[in-house]
Amino acid sequence: MNGDQKSDVYAQEKQDFVQHFSQIIKVLTEDEMDAITRLKEVLEYNAIGGKYHRGLMVLVAFQELVEPRKQDADSLQRALTMGWYDIMDSSLTRRRQICWYQKPGVGLDAINEAILLEACIYCLLKLCCQEQPYYLNLIELFLQSSYQTEIGQTLDLLTVPQGNVDLGRFTEKRYKSIVMYKTAFYSFYLPVAAARYMEHANAKTVLLEMGEFFQIQDVYLDFFWGPSVTGRVGADIQDNKCSWLVVQCLQRSTLEQRQILKENYGQKEAEKVARVKALYEELDLPAMFSQYEEDSYNHIMGLIEQYAAPLPPAIFLGLVCKIYKWKK
Repeated sequence: MNGDQKSDVYAQEKQDFVQHFSQIIKVLTEDEMDAITRLKEVLEYNAIGGKYHRGLMVLVAFQELVEPRKQDADSLQRALTMGWYDIMDSSLTRRRQICWYQKPGVGLDAINEAILLEACIYCLLKLCCQEQPYYLNLIELFLQSSYQTEIGQTLDLLTVPQGNVDLGRFTEKRYKSIVMYKTAFYSFYLPVAAARYMEHANAKTVLLEMGEFFQIQDVYLDFFWGPSVTGRVGADIQDNKCSWLVVQCLQRSTLEQRQILKENYGQKEAEKVARVKALYEELDLPAMFSQYEEDSYNHIMGLIEQYAAPLPPAIFLGLVCKIYKWKK
């Protein structure tokens, strides 16, 4: 499938999903006080925009899993709302605009406002699902996902201590652990689990593999395509991040190239960043990613064939269609 030719297979679902957000805003901001006015601003700035992959996955998975006769207005509304929980869970993102904390008058207040966004998840769960038998399951699912994501973030931070560039820590094993905890759980497993409240180990295997691919693709597009595609300026080199690109570079570099990386990686100076970028080009990492993309796609399709049952394969195939060769 060519990513440039495929249409948005979830266009109607996306439209319904975005339109539902106004109802969520209304529910969360009924009280009249300055803090609630600020909360409304935070929600509208940080939740709207982007690809809506995670949130749409909840709705689409629900529609595939639940019999049509059971998809009444109330249940569909709960699925739409649950999708928005997940978007809020990613809190302060960029989405083609400056980060929230960089806005005038925000700064470190963004820490408190990130906590406010997370609290909104549980306010909505209570309002929408308190009377449902799966209410406690959802609470536990979101708490577990938050914990796993923070473990991933902590592992990421520990890998790149400030002022200390240690290339020996940039291993494929460590990178896969960071991706699994920081991205794959909440980006792919959480949305489908929220739709089904499932504990299906085989499905989890497929979804986490998709999550790893999604993160590597995101890093590649961020670096080689930039803001026109991802909506943000990547800074993995300057921030000394253990990214897929640097891991591949280390696996294929000569001693001389490794020395160049050691002298320039994790530095803020533009000329040093440019030297690392030139090294990535020299090692032909774009071609390497193209091969990885094809291999990963074939591997995921094999996992779907092997592990999808008893869940509908359409759930997984729809997700693959949405992320494979994604360019915009």
